[in-house]
Amino acid sequence: MSPSRDAGAADPGSADPIGRLAFMNRTGDVDVVILGAGINGAGLFRDLCAQGVSCLIIDKGDFGSGTSAAPSRLIHGGLKYLETGEFGLVAQSTLERNLLLKNAPHYVSPLPTMIPIFSWSKGMWAALRTLLGSTSAPRSRGAVLIKIGLTIYDFYGSRHRVMPRHRLVGRRRALSEIPALTRSIVATGIYYDAKISHPERLVLELITDGLAANALAAAANYTTLVSSSNGVLAFRSENGAVFAVRPKLVVNAAGPWIDDVNASLGAPSKMIGGTKGSHILLKHDELVRSLAGRMLYFEADDGRICLVYDYLGLALVGSTDIPADNPDTVCCEPQEIDYLLESVRALMPGMNFGRDQIVYAYSGIRPLPASDASVPGLISRDHSAPVVEPEGSRPFPVISLVGGKWTTFRGFAEEVADTVLDRLGRGRKVTTRSMPIGGGKGFPTEPAARAAWLADARSASGADERRLDQLLSRYGTKALPIARHQSSGDNEDRLPGASDYGTSEIDYIIRNEFVEHLADIVMRRTTLAIGGSLTMSDLKQIAVIAGRARNWGPQRMSDELDAAVAQLSDRNLMLL
Repeated sequence: MSPSRDAGAADPGSADPIGRLAFMNRTGDVDVVILGAGINGAGLFRDLCAQGVSCLIIDKGDFGSGTSAAPSRLIHGGLKYLETGEFGLVAQSTLERNLLLKNAPHYVSPLPTMIPIFSWSKGMWAALRTLLGSTSAPRSRGAVLIKIGLTIYDFYGSRHRVMPRHRLVGRRRALSEIPALTRSIVATGIYYDAKISHPERLVLELITDGLAANALAAAANYTTLVSSSNGVLAFRSENGAVFAVRPKLVVNAAGPWIDDVNASLGAPSKMIGGTKGSHILLKHDELVRSLAGRMLYFEADDGRICLVYDYLGLALVGSTDIPADNPDTVCCEPQEIDYLLESVRALMPGMNFGRDQIVYAYSGIRPLPASDASVPGLISRDHSAPVVEPEGSRPFPVISLVGGKWTTFRGFAEEVADTVLDRLGRGRKVTTRSMPIGGGKGFPTEPAARAAWLADARSASGADERRLDQLLSRYGTKALPIARHQSSGDNEDRLPGASDYGTSEIDYIIRNEFVEHLADIVMRRTTLAIGGSLTMSDLKQIAVIAGRARNWGPQRMSDELDAAVAQLSDRNLMLL
């Protein structure tokens, strides 16, 4: 981990990470160690830090680079969970969706959603059987069933409501709005969920918020657990530095790797039985225009739920749901691409779809609880936090964060934090229910407030208002320190291919946001890769900026370029 090289412009949540780790290593003792810095681990870290708990969060890769980087990028209430009777999960999910719209308005926004309906009454008995425990899901959901489901969904979403209720739209109107839709629909259902533009950055902001709230907290990415012995956990960073701590409690938030981590801790388990989800992003301007900001949420021919919506000007199509157990090698397979393309082709026969439209693809393993369900879609998406009590040479308990979904991370974190606080003999100081996240703090959601913020930021930074508006949309109110940051290059420079990204902006990210590798910048700190705008010339320029900020020599820069290109081409199907 490298310290910030521009303390005057640094984010207080990332200042002097080496110093924090060195202090923790010297003292040895820490209240809680969290292994895994995905969305659930990061959410718990922020919550515990806000309660004054000394906490260390570790990830063997980059923050938010595993399962948390591979969602459908939806913040949703779980409409389909009504079928399996998980009403408590729907209630929590709709509440957390509404809270995220308020607490992270810089990244989370409403998403009007259209469900194509192909019959009036099908699916009723099948849905009842599923609700009563059948292992098969309905293959078709008619208008009556969807109307009932959406009514219940609205009821559960009434707490902190920020979006309209559902409605049903007839075939003629639906086809007039999206003429390419299949003529076999009888109606459509319209309801509202939400989407997240920068999920990986939200994970980072949870961590930096935690660090800013608690000087006794520390975070480290690209750091591995090398031993667990007599209550001491030893870690090694990529650069070879070793440090050790003695925790009172360990939280295993490693997602699909939970069972592997538990084995390393001396607490062997079989808790995870994940499924794989893959997504593709298409350069399809006609489709994006037709969607007009809406998501199509539809049944594929095999009864599985798929979706397509506008993400950063591209059509995001997902997702598959197949058993898988190796998160280290997961990628979007050819048969999955065929499945996704055929599904959207059947829904919209009036448009052409082909592999040549794919600009990016990604996959991840959902860390679901181990299950013998014959249909992956029927495996619960709810969460649990089983505890393995101390035994033998392991004096600390291990709490494993099993299952869960992106939307419910705050509620899950709150539940686990309360358990941790109780075990530490402490009480909760603050709630996170109304706590803004990162650049969501003070974010101007109304036009007049936005104009006032931009005017103040222009006075404080001297930056062009158009540029500030762009940065505000990208980083929320974290935009101001970025706008004020001056790199050794020309502040007016832009990347050669992605002209809306500035070189000083990239320099700030490298110096202040726990960047260790070139791929961190283009895949997680920015949307350059997934947004389809990244070029080889951009990548080379970013490598130069990183080399200057991190003192990389020519060989390191070459290695970073090769590794990023290999990752993007082999696993993300991106052509640079």
